[in-house]
Amino acid sequence: MPEILPSYDALLIVSFGGPEGMDDVLPFLENVLRGKNVPHERMLEVVEHYRRFGGVSPLNAQNRALIAALEAQLQEHGPRLPIYWGNRNWHPLLPDALRQMRDDGVKNALAFFISAYSSYSGCRQYRENIAAAQAEVGADAPRIDKLRAFFNHPGFIEVMADRAGTAFAEIPVERREAARLVFTAHSIPTAMAAGCRYEAQLREASRLVAERLGRPRWDLAFQSRSGPPSQPWLDPDIRDWLVATAAEGVRDVVIVPIGFISDHVEVIYDLDTEARQTCETLGLHMVRAATAGTHPRFIQMIRELIVERTSGSQERPTIGKLAACPDECPAECCPSGRPK
Repeated sequence: MPEILPSYDALLIVSFGGPEGMDDVLPFLENVLRGKNVPHERMLEVVEHYRRFGGVSPLNAQNRALIAALEAQLQEHGPRLPIYWGNRNWHPLLPDALRQMRDDGVKNALAFFISAYSSYSGCRQYRENIAAAQAEVGADAPRIDKLRAFFNHPGFIEVMADRAGTAFAEIPVERREAARLVFTAHSIPTAMAAGCRYEAQLREASRLVAERLGRPRWDLAFQSRSGPPSQPWLDPDIRDWLVATAAEGVRDVVIVPIGFISDHVEVIYDLDTEARQTCETLGLHMVRAATAGTHPRFIQMIRELIVERTSGSQERPTIGKLAACPDECPAECCPSGRPK
């Protein structure tokens, strides 16, 4: 007997959250780092990163822009679902979003996570956050079903290839062919990476974008690690990669932050500030590609993911060698990697 699908009546955008002023920065970071073995000095470093932006995370404005673009897309093409927004670490927090949804009469909602990949931090932890918020709100909290991870969705790959192609166009034509291509993503502890397909999915997405660009040579580097030096994380770090690449005599590099959906602090500071400073020291010409942001094809892709679930279609468009991510995550998937 076929499964009876719930009638979805809302969409929830689920994101990391970010401060809205300097007074928010420390409480925000305490939320982010609670229970994690992150040196206090590292937290203070991040405070200074936010100080450069007046304590305001660019992620908030970017989420508002994405929601506005998606509202217009759904209004024009359907389904006409109201959109709510809830964060893990700062206002609007997930419990508040779910309370508002309950008060508005929402019973069954879909959730779009601001992450293209499968990992504890990018998927399972958000599901745990939603479950905790539902428990806090109570028995009448809305049901939430997440949309699948989209690292190999044609829409995402098309967008990132377009962003990367625009970046290559900034390199003088006579040097363009020799320019090196590197993709970046947030590093995670290797113990966490061992329990999920995060790195494999990143490499597949990078390969697919590079293939569209006609670039058989490419690399994947990582950024934004926050753990103690004694804890192994995915590498190489982007700055180490730049040093090694400059030593080969390369003059131009294109950095594509394929692990991120929008140009928030970890892109603007770790790449546009730190990596760029490294490039200037090394004499490298660096061009950083934009993230997906509100690219029209990306907004269209989100609608396509919604239609998949609301229509009951069994088709899950993907490209490349890896299968589509499941709609429902197995209970044991993407563990944190922390000792039990």
